[in-house]
Amino acid sequence: MKYIKLSLVAAFLIICTGCDKYLDVNSNPNNPEDVQEKLILSPVEYNLAQGVVGGWASVHVNHFMQTVALNQPVPNVGTYLLANTDENDTWYYLYTICLQNLHLLNTKAEANSNLKYAGIAKILTAYCLGYGTTLWGDIPYSEAFAGSANFYPTYDSQEDIYKTIQDLLDKGIANLEAGTGLTPGSDDYLYNGDADKWIRAAFTLKARYYMHLTKAPGYNATTQAGLALAALEKGMQSNDDDLEFPYPGGAGTQNRWYSNFLPVETMIMSAHTVDLLKDRQDPRISKLVALSEEDGVYRGREIGTEGIGSLGSYSIGGAFYAGEASSLVLINYREALFLKAEADLLTDGYAAAQESYTAAIQADMSKLGVSNSSAAYLASRGTLTASNALERIMEEKSIANIFSVEVFSDWRRTGYPAISLVPHALFPSIPRRLIYPNSEISTNPQPQQSATLKDRVWSDPQ
Repeated sequence: MKYIKLSLVAAFLIICTGCDKYLDVNSNPNNPEDVQEKLILSPVEYNLAQGVVGGWASVHVNHFMQTVALNQPVPNVGTYLLANTDENDTWYYLYTICLQNLHLLNTKAEANSNLKYAGIAKILTAYCLGYGTTLWGDIPYSEAFAGSANFYPTYDSQEDIYKTIQDLLDKGIANLEAGTGLTPGSDDYLYNGDADKWIRAAFTLKARYYMHLTKAPGYNATTQAGLALAALEKGMQSNDDDLEFPYPGGAGTQNRWYSNFLPVETMIMSAHTVDLLKDRQDPRISKLVALSEEDGVYRGREIGTEGIGSLGSYSIGGAFYAGEASSLVLINYREALFLKAEADLLTDGYAAAQESYTAAIQADMSKLGVSNSSAAYLASRGTLTASNALERIMEEKSIANIFSVEVFSDWRRTGYPAISLVPHALFPSIPRRLIYPNSEISTNPQPQQSATLKDRVWSDPQ
């Protein structure tokens, strides 16, 4: 019941803190006008995992990346059928629930000199902005929290958002290193108040967002790689550092990806993903993909297939990431190693990338509990060469980051993992962004909202 109530608590915080902005009425004595930091952090972390990282926008880009499919007639989201209203839910969780409450948490924590809470708030704000700009490009931030003083905040450019992300991460690290005031405990579901782990996660996020700009206009790939490598030296050091939300499992407390694969959603694994894992004899398939209920085989559905198959004949997400009590990953140590491998490739060539590439696969095998198969798998994949290094790094990174929107970001930057246009696609190119939600278009019209799925964000030039 605790997890069920957390989303309501977060919404309640918005109502309580915003009533003076939106309703010109007397104060309700039954509504608190002030809350402690620990009462804000828990519901924000829960809703970030449940409504954003595992939410519908993430599902949509996993269709674009051909990780998942729908057992539904075409056209559907797998063939690029998407309406502006489909993005309302994630935008609401991202802004109304998460970013608004993180702004409140940071303001309160700074005023109370509880700098560990302030540091966490800044890091999670940076994470939310990174998620939002990855999918939508230009998004509101600098004018977004003025309440009734500005109902129509302009959108910050994506370039400015990335600068803000790095600034927030730097300030969050400084807050945590100062460490004054109250220390989070069980109210911090992600790290239980461990400041050192938060700092390592922040440095890893810095590397992630530096690498996002390797092809951005006016940015140099080698320079961005060097910045990422410097950040990674202080980043995650082992799988124990993974930033992930723990779900207990059971009614009302299941992992969001478990819910995404429930029969009512008719979502299953795609043939593209399942067949790749089968063809490579990847030992992780048993953890990433479930056997079909009907005949006990690994079987995905071809995106764009006409008609409806038997739902039980297809595989859904496997127990490691899509089980009832699976943890939902925000960023992990394997990604840190793959970031290092790509950065090494850009700065010093394929031979320099080999060590981190190998270590990343080994760490992923260890995390999933199949490390005894890592040597054979690595041998089958061969060593990196000048011609295959980027492709192999991104292919393996997409497995370690399965269901993450980072796979979409990496594909836009590098062209890997390679995918082809699906049958019955509604237009002749793979989507490169999300469209803005109808809720935002109708209440805060901005020029950027004319963007279509085919348009590119600033960091993704031709």
